[in-house]
Amino acid sequence: MPNVQNVPDADKAGSTAPGAAARLSHWMHNRSWAIAMTVAIVITVGGLVILETARQRIAAEYETALEARDVTVQLSTLASQLSRLSALQSDFLLTKQDAAAHEFCATAARIRQSEQPLNRFYRGGKADSAELASFTQILALIEARIGAGASALQRAAPHPLDLSACGGASEANPADASLVDSTLSLLRDNEERRAQHALIASRGDQRISTLCAAGLSALNIVLFILLFRNLGIQIDRQARVQRQLITQQESLDQLVNERTRQLEALGWHLQAVSENEKTQLARELHDELGAILTASKMDVAWANRKLKDSEPDIAEKLKRALANLDQGIALKRRIIEDMRPTVLANFGLVTALRTLADEAAQRNNWTLDLHLPADDIKLDEQTEIALFRVAQESLTNAAKYARASKVSIALQVGDGQVALHIADNGVGIMPADLKRTHTHGLLGMRQRVAAHGGRFDIRRGVPNGTDIHVEMPSVSTATPSVDLPPATPSRTSV
Repeated sequence: MPNVQNVPDADKAGSTAPGAAARLSHWMHNRSWAIAMTVAIVITVGGLVILETARQRIAAEYETALEARDVTVQLSTLASQLSRLSALQSDFLLTKQDAAAHEFCATAARIRQSEQPLNRFYRGGKADSAELASFTQILALIEARIGAGASALQRAAPHPLDLSACGGASEANPADASLVDSTLSLLRDNEERRAQHALIASRGDQRISTLCAAGLSALNIVLFILLFRNLGIQIDRQARVQRQLITQQESLDQLVNERTRQLEALGWHLQAVSENEKTQLARELHDELGAILTASKMDVAWANRKLKDSEPDIAEKLKRALANLDQGIALKRRIIEDMRPTVLANFGLVTALRTLADEAAQRNNWTLDLHLPADDIKLDEQTEIALFRVAQESLTNAAKYARASKVSIALQVGDGQVALHIADNGVGIMPADLKRTHTHGLLGMRQRVAAHGGRFDIRRGVPNGTDIHVEMPSVSTATPSVDLPPATPSRTSV
């Protein structure tokens, strides 16, 4: 049983490992450019550190070689000065000239000056103990040689000489001169070997640094090639994705345009169906309900006449019933006119607009400012219905929300265009209301005008109020010519 229970855990661990490896591979694939750039930066910085270290080593080795060569030159100079010192001593012993003795002392002074930088070098810690001991021995031998030479000059001089510049006189072993020369030669050989070793080491460091620089450069080139290749692959992938997005966007645009056309056609169809239903319903209301109400009114009026004298109470009830029937008939007539105005069908758009404005002004106590053509015009039926519905909805909105006291309506017909302008001096529409999607009245007017290829514009008036401007294409079927000027404004105050 324990083995059976452990199997799922093992399977889970086995399934988790490939998933983690896949995620790690995916992460490395997505971050490969960053990894390559990081490695290139690390290699570059490491290479710069290595090259700088190599440069410092090469510079130190060159300084060591130059210093060794300088010490060699100084040792050679010291050897030549010692040779000259011996030559001057021999010259004086032969010629007995005081100038040779003074030059001997001057050479001794120059020898001591030459000893000073060498003494700083060997005592500065740059030489080993054996070289320092040899140089110390050389200094002592040189001083003994100078002193012995000065003593020999003084003894051989025909008269006493002033050899204070040479230092104190002393006796020296004749073998001391050869010992100085051999020790100086040994020190020169050591410095030459040190200079040679420093040069060889510097050349080796130069070769190593050159190989390192070449290797680092080649590695960086490979990394950058891989990086740019990866970037190229990613750019190509992004380009393909972008092309796919563009293709999808074009497909979506086509689909949206197609759906928009379908919705516009559906809206136009629904408006046409609505108008047809309104016409049918208005006809039924006029023919059937009108006949019923008229017959009922006639019967009630007959009964009222018959019972007026004999039954005054019943006659009073019948009189109120007649009043209610008159209100019902008026309501029926108003509903029919709202659904399918007979004035528009019988007398045209101008008369229908004037009648609509007069009735609205009477109900709302408005002052009208009408700019309508003097003669009626005849447009295509759908354009007349659309303009009349826009005017009807605009006046309804002005009555509900505007709290206006004055309304102006203007209608102009141009070359293939008809323009309707309605304005009020009410509180004005707010900018936020223009962007609301649930204002069905505005959407209905806009859709109705757009379905006929027109342009609907609504804005807040200056300084207040609301301005509605509609332009629609239309072919006039009446005799009046285009560009009719508006008639003399008629102002109706109710």
